Amino acid sequence: MQFHPRPEAGEARPWAFPAPERSTLGNGLTVLRCHRPGQQVVAVEVLLDAPLDAEPAGLDGVATIMARAFTEGTDRDSAEEYAAELERAGATLDAHADHPGVRISLEVPASRLAKGLGLLADALRAPAFAESEIERLVRNRLDEIPHETANPARRAAKELSRQLFPATARMSRPRQGTEDTVEKIDAAAVRGFYDRHVRPATATVVVVGDLTGIDLDTLLGETLGAWTGTPGESRPVPPVTADDTGRVVVVDRPGAVQTQLLIGRVGSDRHDRVWAAQVLGTYCLGGTLTSRLDRVLREEKGYTYGVRAFGQVLRSAPDGTGASMLAISGSVDTPNTGPALDDLWTVLRTLKAGGLTDAERDVAVQNLVGVAPLKYETAAAVASTLADQVEQYLPDDYQATLYQRLADTGTVEATAAVVAAFPEDRMVTVLVGDAAQIAEPVRALGIGEVTVVTAE
Repeated sequence: MQFHPRPEAGEARPWAFPAPERSTLGNGLTVLRCHRPGQQVVAVEVLLDAPLDAEPAGLDGVATIMARAFTEGTDRDSAEEYAAELERAGATLDAHADHPGVRISLEVPASRLAKGLGLLADALRAPAFAESEIERLVRNRLDEIPHETANPARRAAKELSRQLFPATARMSRPRQGTEDTVEKIDAAAVRGFYDRHVRPATATVVVVGDLTGIDLDTLLGETLGAWTGTPGESRPVPPVTADDTGRVVVVDRPGAVQTQLLIGRVGSDRHDRVWAAQVLGTYCLGGTLTSRLDRVLREEKGYTYGVRAFGQVLRSAPDGTGASMLAISGSVDTPNTGPALDDLWTVLRTLKAGGLTDAERDVAVQNLVGVAPLKYETAAAVASTLADQVEQYLPDDYQATLYQRLADTGTVEATAAVVAAFPEDRMVTVLVGDAAQIAEPVRALGIGEVTVVTAE
């Protein structure tokens, strides 16, 4: 028997987040392109300056209905014909609305990029917004709302937003609208929102994939370049105000065997110089199964399947101001709600008193930085991150430099950032569970005034 030599590991090659090239089409559309050899499925992201705070009063959810309607036919194709054309091209097209604006995502084989861009351009240039399709989308959205209300995690998120932000602020209300607002939406409302806010001059397209042999300038010019619209400037971004006075809100669900917890406050966004240190410290606190919160609440006490700490950007502005949600989430069994919260607060106090260890910091850096090449293996992942950077008014090299900053962040700096992000006396705690069983034990902890509200 002949044995072949054992394969040897090759030398590791340096990796950096890919840098895009910028250009502008004749209609004012900003273009970011990124050639990724070997990525035969091209990812395209279109960002529209149609934020949720631009929705007309009483029509919360119209941005969501508009986003969903982009795939429901054009002036050339009915909804069924448009879906069939996407399928023939091997393409997928999705759209959603969020606080910064509406985003449309296309994935298509590189060999059919011209067809995919043409279909995308048709959706943006001349969406049908047929009355029958809008009525169907509205009905679908109304059907979703009861299911979201029945979901403890979604209900906790809804209550936290209502608690943190002023009632007049769009951020205090559900992103996709309520029953009262969605049922008022019709084709005229969708068309009016489109006419006011969707135009190439204030939009950006990101194209990522293997562009070998593709004349992208010509393709874009013949497709998205033919999209016309009135000139316009980006909308001013209103300031974000929030009340993170320490308090507890129990959303009563009689008979619930688990308590969904969401503890949060509003902090600065990625423009803040401490963001990298905050990411590192937050990962040590609750970013993985070996983090402090899981070690105590899951491994030692068995209260939960997992608790996570995270920071999520809500909205940014060109002047570098913005806001992010800093939160801890998870679920625990009902009888142990009080003890679990007590231990959670003990973790925060211990972290403040003793800080992170060098070993915790090193593992976090290894996990966050070391996984980056795998995280951005697909064109879609790169395109989504580049789109995030555009949406948040960040420089094109932001993600590339972020990993270097993470690697350079020390233990003391990461400790200071995570302690500042999660101060024990400045967080709003939302508990979705059986108030009869959990309210009094939580009051006894002294972590804030406890209020009970009825689940909707």
